[in-house]
Amino acid sequence: MKRFKKILKVILIIVILLVAGIWLYTRTLHPTYDGELELAHLNDEVTVYFDDYGVPHINAKNQTDAYRALGYVHAQDRLWQMELIRRIAPGRLSEVLGEKLVEVDMFFSGLGITEDANKAIAKLDKNDKPYQYTKAYLDGINQFIENGPTPVEFLLLGVKKEKYTIEDVYNVFGYMSFSFAMAQKTDPLLTEIKEKLGVEYLKELDIPIYEDTAILKNEKNPELKAATAKAMSKIYENLPVSPFIGSNSWVIGADKTKNGKVIFANDPHIGFSQPSVWYQSHIKTPDYEMYGYNLALTPFALLGHNRNYAYGLTMFENDDIDFYFEENNPENENEYKTPTGYQKYELLRKTIKIKDKPDTTFQVKVSQHGPIMNDLLNEVRSERPVAMQWIYTKLDNRILDVAYQMSHAGSLDDFKAGASLLHAPGLNIMYGDANNNIAWFASGKLYKYRDSLNTKLILNGADGKDEILEYLDFEQNPQAINPNWNYVYSANNQPDSIAGILYPGYYLPEDRGYRIEQLLEEKNDWTSEDVQKMIFDVTSPIVVKNIENMVASLDTNDFYENEQKALETLNEWNGEYAKEKNAPTIYTRFLYEFLKNTYKDEMGDAFPEFLSTHLMKKVIAVQLARGESVWWDDVTTDQKETKKEIIQTSFKNTVAFLEKQLGANVADWSWNKVASVEHGHALAAGGEMLRNTFNVGPFNMDGGNEVINNQLFKLDSTGYYKVHAGPSTRRVIDFSNVENSMSILPTGQSGNVFSDHYDDQAQKYLNGEFVKMLLNQGEIEKSKNILIFKKK
Repeated sequence: MKRFKKILKVILIIVILLVAGIWLYTRTLHPTYDGELELAHLNDEVTVYFDDYGVPHINAKNQTDAYRALGYVHAQDRLWQMELIRRIAPGRLSEVLGEKLVEVDMFFSGLGITEDANKAIAKLDKNDKPYQYTKAYLDGINQFIENGPTPVEFLLLGVKKEKYTIEDVYNVFGYMSFSFAMAQKTDPLLTEIKEKLGVEYLKELDIPIYEDTAILKNEKNPELKAATAKAMSKIYENLPVSPFIGSNSWVIGADKTKNGKVIFANDPHIGFSQPSVWYQSHIKTPDYEMYGYNLALTPFALLGHNRNYAYGLTMFENDDIDFYFEENNPENENEYKTPTGYQKYELLRKTIKIKDKPDTTFQVKVSQHGPIMNDLLNEVRSERPVAMQWIYTKLDNRILDVAYQMSHAGSLDDFKAGASLLHAPGLNIMYGDANNNIAWFASGKLYKYRDSLNTKLILNGADGKDEILEYLDFEQNPQAINPNWNYVYSANNQPDSIAGILYPGYYLPEDRGYRIEQLLEEKNDWTSEDVQKMIFDVTSPIVVKNIENMVASLDTNDFYENEQKALETLNEWNGEYAKEKNAPTIYTRFLYEFLKNTYKDEMGDAFPEFLSTHLMKKVIAVQLARGESVWWDDVTTDQKETKKEIIQTSFKNTVAFLEKQLGANVADWSWNKVASVEHGHALAAGGEMLRNTFNVGPFNMDGGNEVINNQLFKLDSTGYYKVHAGPSTRRVIDFSNVENSMSILPTGQSGNVFSDHYDDQAQKYLNGEFVKMLLNQGEIEKSKNILIFKKK
């Protein structure tokens, strides 16, 4: 017995020592938030105050030192995020995550982002401040790589750390630009609808603009395959980094606020992930100050404010990608037809390195329009080569200058000059300042084709008739400066006419724009607190109109009790997506049944891809309001169905489905039973233990698709709505009290799982709460954690 007790004691001691050792080791992996560190190449000492939420307030005597310090602190919180995002454009994800990412790597490496980056970098003036500050920022990151602890993700996957270069910065900008685009999902689908179903079907998907719509002022029935659209959905599903999706912003002029100063609001909608996309930082030097939000590997804040001005962005959603059918030379497949004869494709050889597997090599053909997509997406089996023309790689890239000038503007005119340099991605850039100026600029290089050309279809690349005829001057872009209605806003909705046309794009429906206008028009005494409440608003007035159109087609004579209760629930609903409400569950399931019964018989395998487009969201209200439609008829039956039959069947199917899913009591069908959000880490796919360690959530939440608090989920057959994107930050800046401006992140500031700031904002975000963005130096200097960078 004594011997057994001794063995137990030894085992216990070993376990204690092992636990203690692991604990001590993990302590070495924490970010350094206080103390002193040496940093090479500094001109002077830099002091960094970390506030209660881990935001670094960098006090330096010059901007070069400030950006070097920013690089270091950004890397210690977000190096793994930097590593993943820099690998997307050159096609290097498979190197660390394995062969499941090969198709993603092939696609992105073939887009020409890295080639475009090298061209842009070669043209940079190496003595300009944007270049010098970027190099300092990268030096700070590289010094962390050399001297700081290795993040646990690198250790778990066996990833070797590599120094960062300015090419990585441009590759991030390139990925960001491409992820905004919607053409790659929509154009191939619409082309198939036209070619296989006919023009009549296509016309009804070309959503008209009505007078009362909220716009930004200024062969018979074959099965569709939609291979390109399906391939693009697969690419995005496999990406371990958040894509950019939508956004809201509004700026309220002084005459509409209680205190007579501008109030600025912005919440960009981006795919949820852990860590969250934005890194907050506050730089202060004798000649510069900016409280900013940076993407991984971007030195200059893309969202920001100081005491003088605030700026932010939403996605423009303009059409800046076009597809072309090329015509190969029948005698030589390496040549394609042009109006002046056959030209040779540019041939690029690409190699993808794959973890634990041999490398794979492939060839990309590039025409005058761009890379041939057949070479990049396995699903594209078209006999006709399909080229992708993208304005981002077609014109000179000055995106580093754009970010620098917007974050260093001395006036509204300076800011506008910076915004005018952007050619892609298309962004609505929002502005407000302490001098009571407000402005909105739809930035991006816009262009015109011949009249009546539908650029949402795949164009003819051979005859020369479908080429760009004219690039528009920035002054022709949609914009508003100090308008007499005293506010500007953007919710990714259709802008007013541009150069005499409604500019083509992949705009989102009017729901959020309509609600923003509705709320802003109601009062002229806005406060910061009012705007904070508004940015968390979850009510859709458009939903109420949709339900009215639905109910008008229902025959309730044979409704049984639960069908009657479900209908009463919808009729009493004001469109509020609160988690305890039952109506959102009923309405969202009805939408799926309605869209399925309307479109799936004709679209076949393409239907899931249709559900992933902005087009699907735009068609809902229009189709519910229609009396006649070619889409109503179910082509799989002998009889011809009507709108009433489609809606009646859809509603009855909705109730039957929810009874099976959630039980017989309609009162139990609350939104929180079916809708949830979880912020996923790239390692979570490795198993439940990694998921529980690295993911944040799951949570129930208020909000839904296309309300101001936009919680985006995929509409599918499951009846469960896993939110995959939403407000990546919420910011409210009140120039009457700028030192008490507020913001929030979805999870936390740090991407280091051992940091206290990994998820310390998550619950506040869900509750609609905010955290102060400190500008007051006295408050900042009370920070508990102070890190001093000494000259090495």
